[in-house]
Amino acid sequence: MKNRVKLLSVIAILFIFLGYAFFAESSKQRATKVPTVGILQLMSHPALDAIHHGIIHGLEEEGYHPGKNIKIDFQNAQNDQSNLKTMSTKFANENADLSIGIATPSAQALANTINDKPIILGAITDPKGAGLVKDNQRPGGDITGVSDQAPLKEQLGLIQKFMPKMKKLGIIYTSSDDSAVAQYKKFAKICKQAHVPLKAYSIANTNDLNQVAEQAASSVDAIYVPTDNTIAGAMQTLVGAANKAKVPVFPAVDTMVKSGGVATYGIDQYQLGVATGKLSAEILKGNRKPATTPIKFFRHGKLIINEKQTRKLGINIPESLLKEAQQKGELIK
Repeated sequence: MKNRVKLLSVIAILFIFLGYAFFAESSKQRATKVPTVGILQLMSHPALDAIHHGIIHGLEEEGYHPGKNIKIDFQNAQNDQSNLKTMSTKFANENADLSIGIATPSAQALANTINDKPIILGAITDPKGAGLVKDNQRPGGDITGVSDQAPLKEQLGLIQKFMPKMKKLGIIYTSSDDSAVAQYKKFAKICKQAHVPLKAYSIANTNDLNQVAEQAASSVDAIYVPTDNTIAGAMQTLVGAANKAKVPVFPAVDTMVKSGGVATYGIDQYQLGVATGKLSAEILKGNRKPATTPIKFFRHGKLIINEKQTRKLGINIPESLLKEAQQKGELIK
């Protein structure tokens, strides 16, 4: 009887030991699990590429190094809606721990496909207006992120300083781009309040841009372009048509100034990406929940002037703006 009790005791101890070892190993595996982050980018152009690079940097600053302790699945849809759906489904099938959408169509595709994992908005102009969150301050679901809403009032004021005798301002935007349309409507209100005559031109795709740009350049004194991925990808076409008529283009985005725009108060696209990467890391660590994390907005832009373009068009840079760009912003020579 005693031997039987001893044997049972040994067996019990053995089970306890094996159970402890199993749970310890399971805990260790959970602790060392490499998270997978899907990054879905709408298309390639300097602004979106800068956001992508910034995201990687932001993750690294928070201790996540691709290829070491995090897996990055980067997908570029090349501006193809069917690719967006396919790539979003890929993230869902591989059970990505978190997905990041660069540009509104990317984020919308992710939101329509992934229901149970965090989605981070990588520079989405109007998250609430795009139907991605219930409220920008309290998103209320699995989605939060960073907005690239341009400082529209600052940008209009900048155009007026460059063009004090301007009689009519034109705006060109893509009619199928929700963010661009939303910005057009906001900019139109600001122009009305400032008593600046505004004439709107829209395109369906890049095939329309040259003709519409020529039409606009023949009727206005300057052209404004909101944050618009389609036009950003074909900025040289717009600038080429405007240059022929000696009409300056004032874009909303810093990288578009470098592609031939005259000037802007722009939000640094790379820094938008860094903020997106850092926020993604906080979500991965469990330090924040998307539902209660407000959308991050950058309220003020940095002055960027393309001096080379002003010389080409014969535009004088106001002295105060020249000093501001030299001391606090960026001057492209």
